[in-house]
Amino acid sequence: MPEFLLLIGIIILLCVVCNRVSQRLGIPMLLIFILLGMFFGTDGVVKIPFDDFPLAERICSAALVFIMFYGGFGTNWKQARPVAVQSVLLSTLGVVLTACLTGLFCHFVLRIAFWESMLIGAVTGSTDAASVFSILRSKKLSLRHHTDSLLEVESGSNDPCSYMLTAIILSVMSGTATGGEIAYLVFAQLVYGVVSGILMALLSLWVLRRFRFATQGFDTIFVVAMVLFSYALPTVFGGNGYLSAYLFGILLGNRPLPNKKQLVHFFDGVTGLMQMLIFFLLGLLSFPSQMPAVLVPALLIALFLTFVARPAAVFLLLTPFRCPLRQQLLVAWSGLRGAASIVFAIMAIVSPAYTKNDGFHIVFFIVLFSISLQGALIPFAAKKLSMIDDESNVMKTFSDYEEEVPVQFIKLPIGGEHPWVNKPVKELPLPPGMLLVLILRGEERMVPGGDTVIRPGDGIVVSALSHEDDRQVGLSERVLDKNDEWVGKTLAELKLGERKLVVLIRRGPKVLIPNGRTELREQDTLVMIET
Repeated sequence: MPEFLLLIGIIILLCVVCNRVSQRLGIPMLLIFILLGMFFGTDGVVKIPFDDFPLAERICSAALVFIMFYGGFGTNWKQARPVAVQSVLLSTLGVVLTACLTGLFCHFVLRIAFWESMLIGAVTGSTDAASVFSILRSKKLSLRHHTDSLLEVESGSNDPCSYMLTAIILSVMSGTATGGEIAYLVFAQLVYGVVSGILMALLSLWVLRRFRFATQGFDTIFVVAMVLFSYALPTVFGGNGYLSAYLFGILLGNRPLPNKKQLVHFFDGVTGLMQMLIFFLLGLLSFPSQMPAVLVPALLIALFLTFVARPAAVFLLLTPFRCPLRQQLLVAWSGLRGAASIVFAIMAIVSPAYTKNDGFHIVFFIVLFSISLQGALIPFAAKKLSMIDDESNVMKTFSDYEEEVPVQFIKLPIGGEHPWVNKPVKELPLPPGMLLVLILRGEERMVPGGDTVIRPGDGIVVSALSHEDDRQVGLSERVLDKNDEWVGKTLAELKLGERKLVVLIRRGPKVLIPNGRTELREQDTLVMIET
């Protein structure tokens, strides 16, 4: 067990280091994770034996849920609204058209059986959200005509359609589905998935706004549980869990939430870990020695998918909207295949459906080709097509907490002897850069005007810009026991030095903001700031 945990720690550290290297060299991050998995795999240098496809399918499907959720949670709907129709068309009809064209190519040109050809088209029909997100963010690519938002929404929402096509075709190939059953499958996938995503979002919003969790961080744990529910609940009834998780994320992420900053940071880290897990595991699962056998058909499919099927679907769907040709060319080139395609290929392997060809390694090669060639050249293509918008910020495309104004709020109690009592707000000596934004008077919440008078017992809330200095400010605690030399002294009598200041005292259930006259007592907990 310790050796296993040590290996996992080494792999994660290598992924983190490789992430840094990929940003410096301009190599797509997810490609390095796959190559790292191949390095550790059976045919690699470390030679870890792993060929458990059912286990890999379960792990990757669970990881994909969090990637789908965060794809929706991070989408800025205000920025995406102008291209929402185009994005939805590309993520639905675009996937169907790409899958059908690719399937027909496999059948008539490569002479693969019809339904097996359609299966290859289905699993490669969607684009990869993680790859697109990482390239747009790492390269800070702001694109004209809301193209960055279009790519984000399309890549984040088209996996459910690809999953549905894959499930339908596998049912047909297994001989377990009639025409009526297929119709119900489509109905269940769409309706149950949409309804579940909406209900989970409404329930989560209601809980997060109405209930205060007793322990800090439990709201994040609650959201994690709801993410799992959003996928599992519709799946039990035959619905599309990925669609539900994505809708849940986009509805939750575009509403004001308490502690949104913590949620963003947590899921940003979790999603990064899930991406590492999926791509490393898929690389570990592959056998490079089997690649030569599928090299020719896989390369032909990748070329057709990149230069024919994807562009045809994009031009057909975007031309009616009078989208500029250069935008359509960039959207067509940015259709990266990724983790979802390989996960769906694994799903095909573990299903009862019979396939003659090595679909896993065919799709694996297509993904490698797409990420390495298309992914690396997206910045170059955007520049050559004059699609880079230097006056915009790509981070506005994403619903990150950081794009909000960095403001902190402080509550101050107003006692009967406070110097602000009976003074209007306009006469208060507030420091520059600070604003009185709210008055709490009993059960009443008042937004003050200049003539609003402060009364005894009021609680006032003031705002100021958050501290954003790169130099870290450290906090330390000191608990005073009965023998402590500070007990019985005032803060003014202490010699703390120039770099320390007592900013807070915990005294039993009370929290005190001290001044120089505050006398210290036994069992006080002093919170000190140190620069």
